[in-house]
Amino acid sequence: MLITVAICTWNRSELLKQTLEQMTKLIVPTGIQWELLVVNNNCTDSTDEVIDLHSRDLPIRRLFEAKPGKSHALNLAAREAQGEYILWTDDDALVDERWLSEYYAAFKRWPDAALFGGTVEPWFEGTPPQWLLEVLPQVFGAYAVRDLGNHPIRLSDENGIGILPFGVNFAIRSEQQRRYLYDTRLGPKPASSVRSEEVTLVRTMLKLGLSGWWVPTARVAHYVPANRQTISYLRSFYFGQGEYQVVNDQNYHGPMLFGKPRWLWKAAVQAELKYRFHRCFHHHTVWIEDLMRSSALWGNLRLSLACPHRR
Repeated sequence: MLITVAICTWNRSELLKQTLEQMTKLIVPTGIQWELLVVNNNCTDSTDEVIDLHSRDLPIRRLFEAKPGKSHALNLAAREAQGEYILWTDDDALVDERWLSEYYAAFKRWPDAALFGGTVEPWFEGTPPQWLLEVLPQVFGAYAVRDLGNHPIRLSDENGIGILPFGVNFAIRSEQQRRYLYDTRLGPKPASSVRSEEVTLVRTMLKLGLSGWWVPTARVAHYVPANRQTISYLRSFYFGQGEYQVVNDQNYHGPMLFGKPRWLWKAAVQAELKYRFHRCFHHHTVWIEDLMRSSALWGNLRLSLACPHRR
């Protein structure tokens, strides 16, 4: 079996260097061949030099995507992948030595499944603030931290309860991946905070009847720089989540104020006041929920479009 590992990168050559160095430690099962696609998404730093340096020790194939935006780079890798499965990770992640082996075992165990996902642990720069460690179970999505337990379970998105992998650590059968590409309106790109491109794809595939499994032993560590260990980062992340909600559902009706739904102005202001009040008088495990809601509502407000009144 040929397996593709794919990474998309934009101007993070130092982190990419660590990611590739860690991949030289991968245990490759007998009978497996693999290729490593690294997509340069129009980088202006030393990314190509890092790729060239590690091409001596890894089966790297460099790709170049000029269009800014991670989803464009993801789609290029999906089209170019030669493996039967694509294992996705990021340029700021360290894969476990058995990462490839554990996914390969899962592919053999569940040959009919199209989707797989594994554990994501935080890899903090320095010592994170205590308040962040205490609220981490509430804001795990902001850091792509994922732990759905120690036993394999079916992936699902039923009743609003997501048993879903995150983009830093998941795998898709290549045949289905080429059929269902990433929405280029979503994903990291200049001047946009809208994310969730991979989760959206996984939800679509599950909704269409494809099956998937949680593989807890396929583990990666995801880098959390110091500048993301802050309130301002969390506000920007959940602001982007609010924008994402609008991209996926532009059903914002009712009387308008300055071109935006009046009810949404009211909800955003009320949520902001509640957050600021609780920030002064309550524990961070309480006000973090208010921060998440108020930030998302401001994101809703920024991107919501004037829609005709519902009849």
